[in-house]
Amino acid sequence: MSEFGGRSATQRKGTVPLPLWLAAVAVILVAVNLRPGATSVGPVLAEIQAGLGMGSVQAGILTALPGLTFAVVGALAVTVSRRAGVAWTITLGLGLVSAGLLLRSIALSPVLFMTLTVLAFAGMAMGNILVPAFIKSHGGSRTALLNSVYGTTLAAGATLPLLVAAPLTASDSGGWQLSLRIWGLAALTAFVPWILVSVRNRRTAVHMEDASAPRDRLRITSSRTAVALCVYFGVQSMHAYVQFGWVAQIYRDAGLEQAQAGLMAAILASLGIAGGLIMPALVARAPGLHFYIAGLAAAVAAGYLGLLLAPATVPWMWALLLGVGGFAFPTALALITARSRDPRVTAELSGFCQPVGYLLAAAGPFAIGALHEATGSWTVPLLILIASAAVMAVAGIIAAAPRFVDDQLRRHPA
Repeated sequence: MSEFGGRSATQRKGTVPLPLWLAAVAVILVAVNLRPGATSVGPVLAEIQAGLGMGSVQAGILTALPGLTFAVVGALAVTVSRRAGVAWTITLGLGLVSAGLLLRSIALSPVLFMTLTVLAFAGMAMGNILVPAFIKSHGGSRTALLNSVYGTTLAAGATLPLLVAAPLTASDSGGWQLSLRIWGLAALTAFVPWILVSVRNRRTAVHMEDASAPRDRLRITSSRTAVALCVYFGVQSMHAYVQFGWVAQIYRDAGLEQAQAGLMAAILASLGIAGGLIMPALVARAPGLHFYIAGLAAAVAAGYLGLLLAPATVPWMWALLLGVGGFAFPTALALITARSRDPRVTAELSGFCQPVGYLLAAAGPFAIGALHEATGSWTVPLLILIASAAVMAVAGIIAAAPRFVDDQLRRHPA
C-alpha cells in the first residue's frame, strides 16, 4: 500500500519487484558511492594543489564542480533512463564514477584531474536522480525502510572520507593519490553487482515505463506540490553546502582553534546519519508533517542566530542545531517518493527538484563568501541565511501536504 492507501504504479501494472533484501543491498552499494568522490577532495586539497601545481582559481573551480555537475547532468538523467531503463542508467553512473575516480588519482595535470572529476560527478548525478525511482519501483510497503537505508548510507558515504583522509594521506603507500583512489575502487566494487541487479531487474520487467504507459510527457511544473518540493530541496541544499564550506571558518573567525572548529563541523555532518534513519519513517507514518518541517527550519534559524550572537560561547549547541536542521535533506528525499505514485513520476520529480537544488548548492557558498568579503563580517550573510530558513519552512509545509504529484500533473504529447 502507498502512503495514502493506494497501490503503487508498479503493483497496479502487475510487475514483480526485486526481493527486499536484494533491493536494499543494491541501494547501499550505490548510495555509499554517491558522495565520497566529492567529500574526499577537501581534506587533501592543499596536497592536490601542491602535487599538481594547481592554482587557487582552479582549486575554487574544483570545489564548485559537485553542485554544478550534479545540476547539469542530473537534468539529463531521466532522459537517459527512458532509453536504457532506471537500473541500467544507475549502473552506467557507477561505471563513470569508478573510471573517473581511479583515473584522476593518477592524473598529472590540473585540467585532466578536473575533467576526470567531472566524469565521476556525472555518474554520481545519475544515481542522485534515479535511486528514488528505483526505490519507488521496488520498495512497495517497505519504501520508507529503503529510504532510510538510502539516506543513512548517503550520510555515511559523505562522512567516511573525512575520517580516513588523514591516515591514508600520511601512509607511505600512496599519499593523497591513495586517499582518492580508494573511493574509485569502492565504486568499482559496486559496479559489478549492479550489472547483475540490472539484468535481474530487466527480467522481472520493472521499468520506469512499460508498454501500456501513455507516451506523453509530464509537465511537472503544473504540480503545486512539485514546485514547492523543488524550492524546499533547493533551499535546504544551499544551507547544507554553505555549512560544509563556511561553518568551520565562521568558528575560527570567532576565536576557536582549527581542531575545535573542525570538530564542530564534524558534529554537524555526522547528524546526517541519524536524520537518514529517522525522517523517512516519519514522512511515511506521521499524520501531519507541518510541525516537523517547521521545527527543522527553526533549528536552522536558531543555529545561525547562535553563530551570529555568540559563536564561541556554546559552539557545540549551534552545531547540534544546524545538524538537526540538516534532517531536511532526508526529509526532502523521502518526500520525492512519498508524494508520487508512479516510478516514472518519481523520476521526473527527482529530475526536477535535484538539479535546481544543486545549482543553489553551487551558488550559495559562493554568494555567502562574496557577501562576507564585501561586508567584512558574517553578520549580513547570517541574517540572509536566517531569513531563508523561513522560505524553507513555507515551501516544506506546502510540499509535505498529503497530496500526490501524479494527481496534479497536466500532460502534453511527447
